[in-house]
Amino acid sequence: MAAVLRLLALLLLATAARAEVLDRAALAGFVRPPMSIGDPVNDRGVWELLNSGGALAGYVFETEPMAPIPGFSGAPINLFVALDLEGRFIDVKLISHNEPIFVSGLGEAPFRAFLEQYRGLSISQPMVVGTPYGDAGAGSALVYLDGVTKATASVRIAHESLLAATREVAREKMKGIASAPPAAPDPAHEEALAWADLVDQGIATRKLVTNAQIDGMFAGTIWAADDPEARADPDGPYLDLWIVDLGPPSIRAAVLGEATAGKLDRLLEISPNEEPILVIDAGRHGLVSPDFVRNTAPDRLTASQDGLPVALRDADIAVELQPGVPEGIAMILRTDRRLGFDPSRPWTLEVEAVREHGSFQPEIGRVPLTAEHATPERFFLREGEVRQLTPFEEAVRSRAPDLALLGVLLAGLFVLLGPLMHRVARRGWLTPVRLTVLAAVLAFVGWWGQGQLSIVTVLGAIRTAWDGGGFAFLLYDPFGLLVWGAAIVGLVLWGRGLFCGWLCPFGALQEFAHHLGRRLRLPQWEPPAVWDRRLKGVKYVLLAGLVATVFVAPDRVDTMAEVEPFKTAITTFFLRDWLFVLYAVAWLVSGTVLFKGFCRYVCPLGAVMAIGGLLRGRDWIARRAECGSPCQLCRVRCRYGAIEPTGRIDYSECFQCLDCVQILDDPRQCVPQVLAARGPRTASQRRAA
Repeated sequence: MAAVLRLLALLLLATAARAEVLDRAALAGFVRPPMSIGDPVNDRGVWELLNSGGALAGYVFETEPMAPIPGFSGAPINLFVALDLEGRFIDVKLISHNEPIFVSGLGEAPFRAFLEQYRGLSISQPMVVGTPYGDAGAGSALVYLDGVTKATASVRIAHESLLAATREVAREKMKGIASAPPAAPDPAHEEALAWADLVDQGIATRKLVTNAQIDGMFAGTIWAADDPEARADPDGPYLDLWIVDLGPPSIRAAVLGEATAGKLDRLLEISPNEEPILVIDAGRHGLVSPDFVRNTAPDRLTASQDGLPVALRDADIAVELQPGVPEGIAMILRTDRRLGFDPSRPWTLEVEAVREHGSFQPEIGRVPLTAEHATPERFFLREGEVRQLTPFEEAVRSRAPDLALLGVLLAGLFVLLGPLMHRVARRGWLTPVRLTVLAAVLAFVGWWGQGQLSIVTVLGAIRTAWDGGGFAFLLYDPFGLLVWGAAIVGLVLWGRGLFCGWLCPFGALQEFAHHLGRRLRLPQWEPPAVWDRRLKGVKYVLLAGLVATVFVAPDRVDTMAEVEPFKTAITTFFLRDWLFVLYAVAWLVSGTVLFKGFCRYVCPLGAVMAIGGLLRGRDWIARRAECGSPCQLCRVRCRYGAIEPTGRIDYSECFQCLDCVQILDDPRQCVPQVLAARGPRTASQRRAA
């Protein structure tokens, strides 16, 4: 094993190929005639897009040079983008990627279909990857892009890469925005203000739209007569909107009640870069649709600054207002200044007026109502530079219930294997508890949560580290990241056993295959001890080969990683080409007669976990002086071959099944305890024995 580790260290000294900016000829293959490519705009892959008459029609570029966000293989997803002069997507195509789920899992067809959704959309439209809650999307200005099942994290990476690169081009070539860092509220600025002062000084912005005005906006359409309430009261307010920036403390104190101000202060302590904005509607509009879910993006409110969208989200705070502030439906929204929002400069809030025509599958009509707002400069300071946010917060929000349930499962597992380990290991308890946990891991962590860890992530991290890139790609899958965190903590506490024995969905599937074989009374086969030792070295050789592939042939990494059947059995639930399914099923069938053969002998991720187990700080399985000599019971019953003839535990092969802990704690099984209970023997008893 030492030789293998030295080989792995040497492989890290190899060189890796880097992607280059595509030239004119390469990009021209992605442009649809009669359009063509003109002159280069810069040295980062941005070119002029010319129409059939040779006039400037937009820009074409690839995303990797401007937004090299690593994917799960460690390599960025590179997209071709054609953008017109008004910021609309003419085309988005896939240039290159190494996302494992698309390379040999689902295939590239669903990925390319996902990218087709951008055609015709504008960079100024707020776009979200996901599905609206209920019917919230029906009247929303948000554009919901259908993700790809089992590949949500990968398409999120592509989405963020696309938006980051496109915004950079838009800011440089299309109007642009101020280059100064955004303003932040000045905590030292104190000013006694009342609501009347906010109105008089323009700190509070009002947008009033009467029923007659909204009727006029829908006049001549099929929705003209679909609001009888508006016709009944033409002078009544349809929208009576007030906008107030609550970032500056003096403004906050003039508007919010004490309890609400306290809640907002606590939120800003946790998220100091958030800019809270109060909106009040004293009219009939209501701000959001009936299907709106709190703590999400408001479905009928959008914001923009300098022609680019500003991400808004409900702060989920019940609003109590000071006396004198207009009454109505009130919401506190929040946006992040690190994304470029400057509260001291003018920005626009757009409210959608929505009408429905027809009762069965009604047609939706929308009219935008806009209000411009800016808060005086005196309330703000300008410090530091603009920092881009990763989409981690959005990923966590979208999987919050799954993450909460996973947190409970992991916490319970740590308690079971920590303080309650000896109780769990009791006879009659261990097998039911173990199988229950493994069933939950297989169904919830594996098939539902897509939390199967893979050697692909390790290889991607190696490539990213070698290329000097960032590890933000890990944040696109917070569910898997939490499983990784638990596995790493397990390495310190117990070695590889926590993940390989309890948290690996495919390992759980192999163990169920073993129990099925026992139930069917199939003959069980174990290789001789000498071959068992030799076969356990295979996984280290495979790991070394995979690491070498990262540097020698990086384009072949995903193919080589198919030595893992995880993608077939867990990620795609056997919905793949027959050859992959046959390979995965072969390992499960072999598991009915050979106990967890893949996990013990072949799994390269298991080799990584075994090496990581060197972090283990203690020998957590108790031993007695008699273990190994003369007692061999634990070694004989260990199905993993993790106990040496001397009685020492080989933690690099221990899967934490707790069978030996059960034997050690059971006075009816542990031979030294049985002999001690019988008392000292007489000479005649010893001769008879």
